Amino acid sequence: MERGPVAHSKPPRRLTWQKLVTVPAILVAILLLLWLYAGNVTLDSIARNALTASLVQTALWQQIKLVAISTFFVLIIAIPLGIALTRRAFRWASPPVMALANIGQATPALGLLALLVIWLGIGQKAALIGIIIYAVLPVLSNTVAGLKAIDPTLLDAARGIGMSRSGTLTRVELPLAVPLILAGVRTALVLNVGTATLATFGGGGGLGDLIAAGIRVQRTPVLVVGAVLTVALALLVDWLASLVEVWLRPRGLED
Repeated sequence: MERGPVAHSKPPRRLTWQKLVTVPAILVAILLLLWLYAGNVTLDSIARNALTASLVQTALWQQIKLVAISTFFVLIIAIPLGIALTRRAFRWASPPVMALANIGQATPALGLLALLVIWLGIGQKAALIGIIIYAVLPVLSNTVAGLKAIDPTLLDAARGIGMSRSGTLTRVELPLAVPLILAGVRTALVLNVGTATLATFGGGGGLGDLIAAGIRVQRTPVLVVGAVLTVALALLVDWLASLVEVWLRPRGLED
């Protein structure tokens, strides 16, 4: 009895048009509403001076720099440290290091920033260190969890076919742990956007300057512009991180 041709299922699409379009459409709508609000609300001289194009652009650029620099250092600290804590020689250090990372995030961000300003002085350096300490935990814990969740029989099989420890790490362990690691990175990015607004209290700049100015001078439009731009930036960063997450996820792990 002859069998008919076998129907091969199509591989799942890595990116759908909904993922590509939905968030940008929401962002455009938010920014359009903000533009309409700022253009129709009555501004006095204090609000106009606080919302000049140059000041808003400077605050937004400072916020982007704070997020980008802090995320870079979070990645180069948390991922290698997470890998090291899952190696046999350093597993003993995992509980105290994780406890220290938990303390770093459990500490109120503003209190942590105040302590760093007392130690390092006012400026972006104290703000960046505070943001980094606050965002290390999600990436570190997800890296450790992703590597520990791998089936030991897969590692035994890799070593059985002659792979070195470094080869097993780069070709088996890390690809399998990628989804969890990227989820931690995505969480850290969004955390960084929010925490970076507190940099204003340490002289670090950012969109927090607009929010603090709006509260200080009691001008709602200034506060609204700073808050809405922060939300829009968080949505944009989360969307970009989701695209990178889909792109870097191994095809064999597609849902």
